[in-house]
Amino acid sequence: MSCHKMLREIKGKTDLTIALAGNPNVGKSCIFNQLTGLSVVTANYPGKTVELNMGVTTHNGLRIGIVDLPGTYAISAFSDDQLVARRGVLEGRPDSVIVVVDASNLQRNLYIVLQFLELGFPVAVDLNLIDYAAKIGLKIDDDKLSVLLGVPVVPTVAIRGQGVKQLVQTAVDIAQRKVRIEGSKIVYGRDVEQAVQKLEEAIKKHMTETPFNLPARALAMLLLEGDSEFIQMIQRGESEARLGGRHRWRWHGEKADREDLLKLSASLAKQIERKHGEPIGVRIARERHGLAGTIADAVQKKVEQPMLLSERLKHYSVAPYTGIPLMILALFGVFSVIFYFGGLLGGSLDYLWGTFVSPSMEWFVRSLVQNEALANTVLWGLDKGILAWLSVGVPYILTFYIVLSLLEDSGYLNSMAFLTDNIMHKLGLHGRAIIPLLTGAGCNVPAIMGTRVLTTKRERILACTLIVLVPCSARTAVILGAVANFIGFHYAVLIYVIELGLIGLVGLGLNKLLPGEPSGLVMEMFPFRVPSASAIAKKTWYRFSDFAFVALPIVALGSLVLGAFFEFGYLEVLLNPIQPLFHGLLGLPAVAGIVLILGVLRKELALELLVVLAIAQYGPTAQNLLMFMTPIQIFVFALVVTIYIPCVAAIAVLGRELGWKTALFIMIFTIVLAVLVGALAYRIVPYIGLLG
Repeated sequence: MSCHKMLREIKGKTDLTIALAGNPNVGKSCIFNQLTGLSVVTANYPGKTVELNMGVTTHNGLRIGIVDLPGTYAISAFSDDQLVARRGVLEGRPDSVIVVVDASNLQRNLYIVLQFLELGFPVAVDLNLIDYAAKIGLKIDDDKLSVLLGVPVVPTVAIRGQGVKQLVQTAVDIAQRKVRIEGSKIVYGRDVEQAVQKLEEAIKKHMTETPFNLPARALAMLLLEGDSEFIQMIQRGESEARLGGRHRWRWHGEKADREDLLKLSASLAKQIERKHGEPIGVRIARERHGLAGTIADAVQKKVEQPMLLSERLKHYSVAPYTGIPLMILALFGVFSVIFYFGGLLGGSLDYLWGTFVSPSMEWFVRSLVQNEALANTVLWGLDKGILAWLSVGVPYILTFYIVLSLLEDSGYLNSMAFLTDNIMHKLGLHGRAIIPLLTGAGCNVPAIMGTRVLTTKRERILACTLIVLVPCSARTAVILGAVANFIGFHYAVLIYVIELGLIGLVGLGLNKLLPGEPSGLVMEMFPFRVPSASAIAKKTWYRFSDFAFVALPIVALGSLVLGAFFEFGYLEVLLNPIQPLFHGLLGLPAVAGIVLILGVLRKELALELLVVLAIAQYGPTAQNLLMFMTPIQIFVFALVVTIYIPCVAAIAVLGRELGWKTALFIMIFTIVLAVLVGALAYRIVPYIGLLG
């Protein structure tokens, strides 16, 4: 559903709407989850993959729509997430805005508060993490902060729900005009103020209405600092229609006046740039940061406290000599837990399904469908398809999401992002990209969805391309089941080493080819804390359900297609034509080539399908791959399976996230890469004395 339509529906079905803003690490999502119970819908802005989360809560008899804006440190036009956060409030016109700030890092977090105040929104400030601030010796006078900002300030501890009800009531009171907001006259340096005043006077003189009904001072500030979106609106003389046209704006004056206004703003900006020797946007940002620092210094007092254990752990986690070994140990522990508990859960589900569900389903299908081939095809989809989803998708992905939520809520993922930032920058990304890349080891589908945490489309294209090269649990099953089981565990490790090298080379290459530069990593070092079990459960279910409902129908349909090919004999038709192609290029038997072609439907069934087809062609002894394939053929088969596009579910999600043109490019690229690497491996590995 489009974001505009969802915003209309939320506003139409509720008494009032409240927007939640703030950076990703201050507990904003925790407040949203508590209020909505994760009964939410998500929506994307047209042309953007950055999401808004929306839900509904009830408070004192009022139905309140909650709009969770993308987590950002500012609301400018410098990145997609900032742009979408700003559009969410400009176009959605919430009745009030809650800006969540970190009490332990007030100066950094007040920047976005000042921007919302400049835009003239009714704001309530959530002073979150007040407990952690106290532990590190920071005492904050929230009443004084309220006076200086001119808006209500409510201290909270969001993870425990402390102060959340008071916060919501304050936002409701603001929306219902029960609380008088004094507002803060934000004052910058003399030259900036003089320029803003001149622009403000020109706007009032020549404009009867501003885009989104912004105050004249707010529009003057945006034009002066060179905001590309608003400059383009003035150049066009109109804004795009939003929310059914309710915020459509047109210039009602002369075109010359519009041009004069833009010339005036450019001239004033150049005067300030010449005086200070830096771009106007940088100068205004510097003054905004300075004002935030002045306010923070006025309201907080530092009391000496002994260093907390969580602070010491955080220090060790980011120091290179201790942080890198700890991260390697943590990653080893993560994957050990995933494969151990995922394997146990998968085995249990496999047994339960095979014992209690599969026999009944087979009897039911065969009773309804008398044709044996057609019945077997239906069972491929309903029985084997759902079983594959249960035995691979559910256990490994569910376990991974539990571990991921623990790492996030404990604060350790921030340390990992910090440590890997330099490496990620060489690949054209920043440290936060490590999160979706790690997720890809469980399943590429949710990992691709996870690239929404990245700020530009360039980064999302780059990250998604690398993610589809990360061996997911289905491809790991092929590597372990074929290579480790039949030719040795060290050869399975060699495939992972080759994959790691490919990811690095592809990242370096795309970073040079794709236009643009990687954005910098700007993030709070979230304090370590004991995660909340209920928060972990809610977050895990929300993520897992999103994956499950996307993957299940696609996996079942893919199994149905595979079954139809097999049961009706179409696979035999493919054997002879592809024999020269796959044997000549990759040295593989025809049955392995068929599996590579159909493997895009279901990678987790690639090994099983290979055995089934081999038995059909070579007899029962083909259960042992070495009876019809050489060690080098097994190695090349697993290597090629691991490299090319993982499955139709991943293709579908790529199309939804990046557009079908980009998805098609990534699919073709990985197929060509897999064939090239497989062909080289078939010729080079024996040459260097391996698998000869």
